[in-house]
Amino acid sequence: MKEKLSFHQNLLIGSLLFGLFFGAGNLIFPVKMGQDAGSNSLWATIGFLITGVGLPIFGIMASALSESESLFDMAKPVHVKYSIFFTCALYLTIGPLFAIPRTATVAFEVGMNPFIPKEQLKIGLLIFSLIFFLLTLYFSLRPGRILDWVGKYLTPIFLVLLSILLIATYVKPMGQVSQYPPQENYMGATSLGSVNRADNGGAILSLVSEHYFGVIGKALLAGIVGVACLKTAIGLITSCAEMFSAMFPNSISYRNYAILFTVFSFIIANFGLTNIIQLSVPVLMFLYPLAITLILLSLLAPLIHKQSDVYKWTTGFTGVAAFFDLCKALPEPLQNNAVIKSIMNFAHGFLPGFDYGFGWILPAFIGFFIGFMVWKTKKAAVM
Repeated sequence: MKEKLSFHQNLLIGSLLFGLFFGAGNLIFPVKMGQDAGSNSLWATIGFLITGVGLPIFGIMASALSESESLFDMAKPVHVKYSIFFTCALYLTIGPLFAIPRTATVAFEVGMNPFIPKEQLKIGLLIFSLIFFLLTLYFSLRPGRILDWVGKYLTPIFLVLLSILLIATYVKPMGQVSQYPPQENYMGATSLGSVNRADNGGAILSLVSEHYFGVIGKALLAGIVGVACLKTAIGLITSCAEMFSAMFPNSISYRNYAILFTVFSFIIANFGLTNIIQLSVPVLMFLYPLAITLILLSLLAPLIHKQSDVYKWTTGFTGVAAFFDLCKALPEPLQNNAVIKSIMNFAHGFLPGFDYGFGWILPAFIGFFIGFMVWKTKKAAVM
C-alpha cells in the first residue's frame, strides 16, 4: 500500500528538491542571460526554463516512472559495467571535480570579494572555503536531517533574501527591456538602464544589489549566494557519498566518502579550479547528451519496458555523437591538432545542429529506431 503524503510533507519535500537543485549557477546565469538577451529576453527565458528547470524535473519524473532508486538503476538496462562507468563519471564531474569546489569559489567571488583587499584574496579564499566546507561536512555527516537543514531552514532563508532583491527590481525597474537590443550570438535585462554591462552574472548581481541598497546590498547578495551555494554543496556531498558507498559497499563508509569528497573539494577550490574547469567542460559535454537520452528513455519506460536493446542502441549512437561535442569543447591548443581538426570537420559536415550543441539528436533518434526494431523483431521471432 502506497503512503499518501500530506500537504505539509509535500511542501517540505518540494522545498528540499528546490533547495538542492537551485544553486548559484541558477542564480547567476539567468541574470547574465537577461543582459545579453535584451529585448529577446522572453525567448531566452523560455529556453532556460526548458533546459535549466525542465530537465531536472524530467529527471525526477524519469526516476519515478522507471521505478529506479538511483542513476545507477536507471542506466542498468544498457549494461551493468556501463552503469558503473556512467554513474562514477557523472557524479565525480558534478561533484568533487567541478561543481562542489565551484560552490565555495562562487560564494567567495560574489559574496566576499567586494569586502576583501586584492592582496589578501588568496588567504581570504583559504579561510572562507575552510569555514564553508566545515559547515558543509557538518551537515553532510547527518544525512538523516537533510530535510530539516535544507527544506525547513536554508531554502526559506534563501527565498526571503532573494525576494527582497527581486521585489525591489519589480517595484522600481532599472530600465525597459524592449529598448535594449540582444547582445552576441531578467533583473538582468532591465539592469542596462542603470548599471554597466558585466562579464558574468555574479558581477551583474553585485552591481544591481549596490544600485538598490548600497553597501547593505552587497551584504544582502553575500547572504543570498552564500546560502544558495551552501545548500547545493550539502546536497552534492550527500548524494555523491551515498551513491559511492552504495555502489561499492566493500570499500569505505558513507562518512569516509563524505570526508574524502569534502577535503578534495576544498583543495581544488583553492589550488586548481581553473584547470579542473577546463578539463571538466569537455567531459560534461560528453556526458550531457547521454544523461538527456537516459532521462528520455526512462520516461518511456512504461512503454518500452526498459528493454535492453533500445537502451543499448540509443546510448551507443548518442555516445559516438557526444564524442564530437567533447572534441569541440577541448582547450584551444588541443583543437589545433590535425586529428581533432579532421574530426571536427566531419562533425560539421554530417551532424545537423552540431554548431548549436544538438549534433547528438539525430544519431540518438536513429539509435532508438534501430533498437526498437531489433526488440520488435526478436519479440516476433519468439512468438
